[in-house]
This record gives sequence, C-alpha cells and structure tokens, in this order.
Amino acid sequence: MATFANTTSPTPFGFFDSDRDFIEEADSMVTFVKRKLGDDILSVELTKKQIWACFEESFCLYGAIVNEHQAKSQLANFLGGATGSLSGSEQRFPRENFEFMLRRAEPYAMDAGLGGSYNTITGSITTSRDVQDYDLYTDLKDAAGNTLFSNSLNDPQTKMKIVEVFHFSPSNAYRFFDTTSATNYLANEFAFESYTPETVFYILPVFEDVLRAGMLDMSTRVRRSNYSYKISGTKIRFFPQPTGEPVKPKKIWIRVGFSPNALNPAYEDASTYGVSNVSNVPFGRLVYSNINSIGRQWVRQYTQAVCTELLGLIRSKFSSVPIPGADLQLNGSDLVGHGREDQTSLRDSLAEMLAALTYSAMLEDEAGAAENLTNILRKIPIPNGRAIIMG
Repeated sequence: MATFANTTSPTPFGFFDSDRDFIEEADSMVTFVKRKLGDDILSVELTKKQIWACFEESFCLYGAIVNEHQAKSQLANFLGGATGSLSGSEQRFPRENFEFMLRRAEPYAMDAGLGGSYNTITGSITTSRDVQDYDLYTDLKDAAGNTLFSNSLNDPQTKMKIVEVFHFSPSNAYRFFDTTSATNYLANEFAFESYTPETVFYILPVFEDVLRAGMLDMSTRVRRSNYSYKISGTKIRFFPQPTGEPVKPKKIWIRVGFSPNALNPAYEDASTYGVSNVSNVPFGRLVYSNINSIGRQWVRQYTQAVCTELLGLIRSKFSSVPIPGADLQLNGSDLVGHGREDQTSLRDSLAEMLAALTYSAMLEDEAGAAENLTNILRKIPIPNGRAIIMG
C-alpha cells in the first residue's frame, strides 16, 4: 500500500514533504477525509495525491492567515529592516521600537532645524551699492562662484527653500551667554538693556538657562539686528538699502535646502531598501511540527472542506450514472455548496479569533481588565490600610 513517505512528489509544491509531523499526518488524513465523506458506504472518487494536495493547500492558507495577523501586529517594528523569506521572523516575538514614529516625525524636526536626513548648504550674495533686490537662484553662490541652485544636492532640480539668513554676527549675539560665568546672563541682560539700575544675581536651574538662551536668540534677531529682509518668489530684498563701498562689497550669507527626495537621503540609508509593506515582511512558511492542536484541528477541518468541494466538482461532471433499470443521481452540486460554505466559515472564524489577538487588541483587553480589577478592589475591605496582601 502506497504511503506518503514512499510516494514520489506526493504534493504539488512539496513545501512540507520533509516535515516529520506532516508526513505522519498525511496518511491519517486520507482515512479521515474518506470516512467523513462516506467511503464505507459509497466509494469516494478522490486519490491520495488529491487529498494530500488539499492538505498542503489548507496548511499554506493557515500559515498565510496567521502571518497576515502577525504582520498587522508587528509591521511598524519591521519597517526598514532586512527583507527576505524563511527567516524565522514569524516564530519570534520582536522588541518594540519607535523607528516608525521617529521616521514620521523627522520632517517636522528638519523644518524646525533640529536634524533630519537631508543636508543643507550655505552660500552668499554679494551686495552692490544701492541695490536692494537679488535673485536667489542666480545671485546666491558658493565659495567657488557656482550658484547653489546648480549644486549636486539639487538633483533633480527642484525649488530652493531658505532655511536661515545670517543677517547678524553670531559671536556678538552670544557674547553675554556663558553658563560657567559667575555673573549669569540675566544679570548681564538687565545691566546692558537697562531694565534695572542695579546688577542682580540669581541661582538658576539649568532649564532656566535653556529658556533664556532661546529668549536671547529672539532678542538678538528682533531688537539688535541692524538689517532685515523680505523674500518674495525667487527674489530677496534687503533693508536698509546696501551702502557698501565698491572696493570692498558686503556679503550676506544664506543657508538653503532643497525639496527632499524620499528615496535619496543625504547618507546611504539601508533602511530605504528594507521592509516597506506587507509584501516583503520577512515571514516564511510555518512549520507543521511547530503547530499546536488548535491549528492542526483547523487544518484538518479545512482539508475536509476542500476535499468536499473537489469531490463535488468531480461528481458534477456527471449528473447521473445509468444503472440497470434506473439512473443513479449524484450529489455533486450539494457537495460543492457544502464544501465552500465550510471553507468560508472556517476562514471567518480564524480571522475573527486572530483579530482579537493583535497586540493592539490585547492591550485594550489588558486595560479593561485592569480597570475592572480596580473597581472590584474598591469594594473590598482593606485590612491594615493595605489593598493587596501577600503571603
């Protein structure tokens, strides 16, 4: 009698042909399916290879549904990671990370001047006497005299974004701010700005220095700057009108950036080529030997449902079979309907169970349980002022 182990190419794809538990169960599956379909009463027109093919299909579908559930729970942690298949990631419980949220927040940090994945460059505009208006795309140049708009960072060429105009001297702006000095910034600020006629000393926490550093920066830009500017389109206008000598023209330094290319950051970022969606999450096929009784029973029932449909399709080829004195009516259409209904029911029940077990759903359940426990403990007498007694 032919068995799964001594049959050549028993399944269409051979995914589990070397799995010990799959091999042992495959022969039992033939007996299970045929008896469930009434083989002892009426011959079931299914070969062993057909049943084994249904068995393989059922377990592949089970693995796909489980992996889909895992991807929903873990995709944010895998994004940007290594791709591939058969890596064993589907069998592991990953460590949570903030990479997805940090990547989403990065553009805001970049616009605020606090980092980002794209470089900015600095150039200057040489001002001319009595000329207020200059073109940022043609007059803003680097040290070699090349326009910043033509810089290699701007490839393909996009519009230029002004990040900062250095219209004051940083060394002068911050000369009074020194956290190591015995006379702190506040005393200096009061003395130089004449807010009070006397020098006052304070003992300040560190965050005070941080806040006042920001205040100093704003004060420098608004009250101490001798110059201002206005940008309109590609033009920048300086106030007041430049009066520099032709022999020694003045330069205005400007830092700019370009529209970022989402797939071409300033540095070689391997995560750009990593996991980007469900299609390349490194989840491989499940191993039948690792599946518990819950999963195996689902696979058995789904195998029977697929075999029921297949048997119905076979019997539907002949609506009746002539026998002496009458015609034998076959139930092909009924079997097809029952098989498909059972498959739909099994898929829905598995999907519903897994949806309730995503990490986010389990967090909601834990939060609800904690709240209910708190409500119960409120109604329990507290001995010696202690809500929970150990021992």
